[in-house]
Amino acid sequence: MRGHTVAVFGAYGHTGRFVVAELRERGFVPLLSGRDADKLQALAASHPGLDVRSASVDDPASLDRALDGAAAVINCAGPFAATAAPVIEAALRAGIPYVDVSAEIEANIDTFTHFADHARAARTVVVPAMAFYGGLGDLLATTAMGDWTAADEAHIAYGLSSWHPTAGTRAASKVSRQRRNGRRVRYTNGRLEYRDDAPPTLEWPFPAPMGTRTVIGEFTMADVVTIPSHLSVPEVRTYMTADAAKDVAAPDTSTPTAVDERGRSSQTFLVDVLVRSGGTERRAVASGQDIYAVSAPLAVEAVHRILTGQTRTTGVASAGEIFDAPDFLQALSAHISLEPRRE
Repeated sequence: MRGHTVAVFGAYGHTGRFVVAELRERGFVPLLSGRDADKLQALAASHPGLDVRSASVDDPASLDRALDGAAAVINCAGPFAATAAPVIEAALRAGIPYVDVSAEIEANIDTFTHFADHARAARTVVVPAMAFYGGLGDLLATTAMGDWTAADEAHIAYGLSSWHPTAGTRAASKVSRQRRNGRRVRYTNGRLEYRDDAPPTLEWPFPAPMGTRTVIGEFTMADVVTIPSHLSVPEVRTYMTADAAKDVAAPDTSTPTAVDERGRSSQTFLVDVLVRSGGTERRAVASGQDIYAVSAPLAVEAVHRILTGQTRTTGVASAGEIFDAPDFLQALSAHISLEPRRE
């Protein structure tokens, strides 16, 4: 697939820049697109020779021009409540696969709800939440399940050393809060439940070297959309280390600061996934650096597999359904460290 052009909508954003760099490293040709022509030109200055096409979600013709000649599109422009549907529609018109890095629960639900039939009929692929939240947890849960076709519970515990949110994260969070009328959400009894009470606080036994940490229970992320979309698990719970939750909630927490040549921050993560069926438990664990940076290899590996025919279905599908989850994770060994699956 070397030399294939991949459009990146929102290419100048924090995650978009990581995606552009990862595409170039993998031999793809990024096509830089987004709503702000000045920011696109500034980005293009550091990537000489790349095509630049400004486009707006309010102008379908501009999106069609932006995707012309592309083999696939990766949408990195949030809030995805505003961008996902128009860019998916443009991808379907162009007959190319669509991948996004949305962590917005409601936007991801909208994608499954509104585009499943259309994408399947077009025999193309739409993969939402192909990022740290939603994608990685789904791949780990699917890997942990192994030969199980169903489980009673899935628990995804996020051990973040800190969480310095980007402007995009803050904007997306604001939209999600508005759509929920300020309520929080959890996935229980096979459905989403909206609540007004405070989430529980508990201790989670992360593996060494992190060890047991205080976490916010029912700190609900996009995994509650991706995992139940293809796995029969009526209870899906996600947890966040309390210090990281405090960081992202504070209005004055700074944006990420680069500490290495790849532009990654010093933030580290450990994702501990536990699935339970009856009295048996299975686990899968992944660790790495910078949740925004690691979303780039997740999204780009997805595009690579789609374009090389390494997929299991068409239509709208999450990472764990459309890809061979254990093999996908192994392919990211340069970015994500995996512990062997435990029972």
